[in-house]
Amino acid sequence: MIEINTQSSIKIGKIYFDPYEIEEETHDAEIVFITHSHYDHFDLESIRKIINNQTVIVAPDAEEIKRSISSELTIVTPNSRYEVKGVTFETVPAYNINKPFHKKTNGWVGYVVYLDQIYYIMGDTDAIEEAKRIKCDYLFIPIGGTYTMDYKEAANLTNIIKPTYVTPTHYGSIVGRKEDGENFKKLVNKGINVKILLK
Repeated sequence: MIEINTQSSIKIGKIYFDPYEIEEETHDAEIVFITHSHYDHFDLESIRKIINNQTVIVAPDAEEIKRSISSELTIVTPNSRYEVKGVTFETVPAYNINKPFHKKTNGWVGYVVYLDQIYYIMGDTDAIEEAKRIKCDYLFIPIGGTYTMDYKEAANLTNIIKPTYVTPTHYGSIVGRKEDGENFKKLVNKGINVKILLK
């Protein structure tokens, strides 16, 4: 089951990606993937509500993350392949091309996770060349503009990647308008199923 909390906070089964503004204490997380250390992706209060003694945190190398996490921590770098708790995943660079907010040199990432199908959670990024090469069943793509690509750029990238399903993220809250999701949907090619799960 896929759930979108807000922004880019995604849950697939008991695996969380960038948990943010989590309200309920579940302590059910098997793995928590962090794409980078910005507050809407590394929300320590939300993380504390979902982790337990067996949870593994996966994150790029950042001092603020290492200082704050007492759970088992797996540090990742871009363009690498890993296995944690039986789950295989790859890291894809996530960065801005013409904005200063997410520098390539930071080593921040998106994740391609191999579960029942292939899931690509992009994190905060522009429409970078590395992303165009990814093959996946489910794509989670930021569309809000300002800090990431906008909905037009995201739709174009989606049409290149050609996932079976795509869910736009990172809009309708901090940046991006709620109607950006529907605008994005109109630009995505037929044959790609757009799931608007904005909460």
